[in-house]
Amino acid sequence: MPVLHSTKNLKIITPATETSAGVGIFEYTDAYTVFHYGRMPDLIPGKGEAICRMAAFNFALLEEAGVRTHFRRFIVPHRIEFDLARLPAPDAVPLVPGSRNALIPVQVLVRTELPQGSSVHRRLAAGTLTPAQAGLSSLPAVGEELKEPFVEFATMLDDVNQYIDAAEAQRLTGLDDDRFRALLDTTVTVNRVLTEHARTVGLRHCDGKLEFVVAGDGGLVLADSPGTPDESRLAYGGVHCGKQVLRNWYVDNGFEVPVNQLIAEGVPRHRWPTPTPLPGDFLPVMSDLYRSLCETWTGERRWNAPDLQAATAAVARVIRH
Repeated sequence: MPVLHSTKNLKIITPATETSAGVGIFEYTDAYTVFHYGRMPDLIPGKGEAICRMAAFNFALLEEAGVRTHFRRFIVPHRIEFDLARLPAPDAVPLVPGSRNALIPVQVLVRTELPQGSSVHRRLAAGTLTPAQAGLSSLPAVGEELKEPFVEFATMLDDVNQYIDAAEAQRLTGLDDDRFRALLDTTVTVNRVLTEHARTVGLRHCDGKLEFVVAGDGGLVLADSPGTPDESRLAYGGVHCGKQVLRNWYVDNGFEVPVNQLIAEGVPRHRWPTPTPLPGDFLPVMSDLYRSLCETWTGERRWNAPDLQAATAAVARVIRH
């Protein structure tokens, strides 16, 4: 559960050891991140609680489907208690086979659609990914739905995480063939459950990022906040329901922070430029979007937010003007 670019605050109640899981609490804040910069200048009122409630809902949904998770309990209004694992030091990667109570230092990415903003389009255009590697016969259209989920892997502990192939991912995880296969099977199950739920409430679950830990008994445990807009790309009526709309605004207006360039040039993080703040009228629109998304996803009316059709229409009107 790295917190380098996280919008969550971590409180350790009981440290994890090699022989026993610890206890941690995530506090979900109203901050947001884009471009691997870290927390951006603005806060979106209500975002933290909305995402926390979605995370708690998703853990219950996934556990019903037989997925083992690190979730312990929801603490009203914006905290989650969970089984804490050890965060491996960079020099402790790859994990030693047989590691216990440890975060697996690999992100698992699973895609069911390729909407605007998906890195697949950019990487295909750059030649760093081929259609065949993505299970495609030709270049995809924006928004194309995949016949089968496309599972990828990325590093987790770098300033900017890098895509890696399955062989390198397995090496870094320290998992044997059977348990690596179990990791893939669990990923497909999680994606299926979240994608099916999204459809039942009128949303599209386009892609998602998953994190896992190796428990004390060697089992694989789903961690972090699966299926929330901080970890998944969700859409309604073709409008992104999350930070992709803000990322688009920064790029379209020339305000993107060149993180990759800054890292390549060795610029210390404390000397990075401060991002441009969002226009003031964006914040209430985004606040309504996150609250509406949470109410739609969980079925629980907490704020009487605008319905998702109205909330996404406001996003399209205000932020895409």
